[in-house]
Amino acid sequence: MSEMDAFRAETRAWLDVNCPPSMRTPTPDGGLVWGGRQVDFQSEEQRLWFERMRDKGWFCPDWPEAYGGGGLNPEQNAILEAEMRRMRCRPPQINLGIWMLGPVLLEYGSEEQKQRFLRPMARGEIRWCQGFSEPNAGSDLASLKTTARDAGDHYVIDGSKIWTSYGDKSDWMYALVRTDPHAPKHLGISLIVLDMRSPGVSVAPIDLISGKSAFCQVFFDGVKVPKDQLIGPLNGGWTLAKRLLQHERKAMSKFGEISLPTHFHLLPLIERYVPASTRPADVALRARASAVAMDEHAYALTVQRMGEEARVGRDVSGLMAIMKLVHTEQERDKFEVLLDALGHRALGWECDEFTEQEKAITKGWLGSFALTISGGASEIQLNVIAKRVLGLPDGKQGDKQS
Repeated sequence: MSEMDAFRAETRAWLDVNCPPSMRTPTPDGGLVWGGRQVDFQSEEQRLWFERMRDKGWFCPDWPEAYGGGGLNPEQNAILEAEMRRMRCRPPQINLGIWMLGPVLLEYGSEEQKQRFLRPMARGEIRWCQGFSEPNAGSDLASLKTTARDAGDHYVIDGSKIWTSYGDKSDWMYALVRTDPHAPKHLGISLIVLDMRSPGVSVAPIDLISGKSAFCQVFFDGVKVPKDQLIGPLNGGWTLAKRLLQHERKAMSKFGEISLPTHFHLLPLIERYVPASTRPADVALRARASAVAMDEHAYALTVQRMGEEARVGRDVSGLMAIMKLVHTEQERDKFEVLLDALGHRALGWECDEFTEQEKAITKGWLGSFALTISGGASEIQLNVIAKRVLGLPDGKQGDKQS
């Protein structure tokens, strides 16, 4: 037996013992566990799954053990992910810090910052949110105006951020701030982290069309932040931001798989709601469903190929740039087909006359539009692909992807 075969057998056995049966079922709406200072568990088995994966270091399986990770190499990490998918294990926790800020800290943070921030991240003890977009700085992110004024041993932050996912529930934020108002807009930005309990921080949730309030606007009024919470060089935040956005695009694809009700198997639902008839409308709808299902399968194979290429050291940055765009657009197409298949049953929202599955599909359809915007709109992703993958000439300077 090869070393990797032995690791696979060991991983499979560990998961079989430590992943409770109820954690091998589709995650219900609102059933995700978010790491943080206060973790809410809906069952004892959910708590056990969280604690066992945490203690194993598998919240961050491919991080170094020195920073609380599992120390797995890329091939081992791929095996772990494959075995969790095979067993249909729920994610033990969700943490945007692990997905986005953590990799940037590993690359750019000081040793003190790594020890201070990565270990709590790896144990699911801090919930993070992202402070990038502003009311007048969305796609043109470099035009942001939230300032961090030098006040000796600390910075004073004034301004606001918008579309801050779960800002009302987060413990800390990683934010882009303007530290040199006189420099060209890309060159006067820094990346800083701050405690959301700091005096002067206030948060206002924003209602979404799906009925949820994940997005927030965050206001900063004279917020003091110690200088040792500056990540990377002063006024060098744009380089770090571009790096973090690469991780964000990958994370948004992953979060879409988790947060949207993608456990709805498309073709069986089509069989249930659309009769196998010769009516042109039914034939056309079943054909659309088959095309969407094939696209989903092709996407899964591409993800698998990307992982294999990454493990042998090939550059997969081009594929990574495409993943978020493709996945969120496919999810929207999938829910469009489902709504057409449900017909009047897609009108369900809270009424008892509709099944929970029908209500979830309707809400999932609304949520699928949000994910084509968050993390960079599809139009922005196309610009990224044109510039970074296809090498086309630059367009307007200052876009979020620049």
